[in-house]
Amino acid sequence: MKLKHIAVAAAALMALAACAPKAVEAGAENAVQTPTAADCAARGGTMQAVGRAQTMQCVVRYADAGKRCTTGSDCAGDCRIESTPFPEAGAAAVGQCQADSRPFGCHASVEDGKATPAICID
Repeated sequence: MKLKHIAVAAAALMALAACAPKAVEAGAENAVQTPTAADCAARGGTMQAVGRAQTMQCVVRYADAGKRCTTGSDCAGDCRIESTPFPEAGAAAVGQCQADSRPFGCHASVEDGKATPAICID
C-alpha cells in the first residue's frame, strides 16, 4: 500500500515539474519575456508595479476606455462591469470598455449582451 502512495506522489511531482517554466536560450522563438521600459513605451504604455505581488508590468491605456459596450469585440480590452452589485451571470447587460491592460480588480465581463460571473483578480 505504501508503494502505491509513493507512486502516486511521484506521478504528481512529475506532472507539476512539467508545468514549471523552463530557461529559454537567447534568440529562441516564442520566448515569453518581460518587456523593457523602452519596449513598453513603444507600445504606448508605462512600466508599473501592479497586483498584490507588485510585479512590474507594462500597462497600456486603451483609447476607448469607458465607451459603452455589449461584447468584448467592441473594445480594445474587455467589455466590463466594474461596479457592484454585479448582475447575475447570464443577465442582459451593458458594460464599459476596460480602461487599461491591468487585469486586476473585481469585475464581470459582458459578452454578447450578457454578463459573465463576476471575478476578483489580485
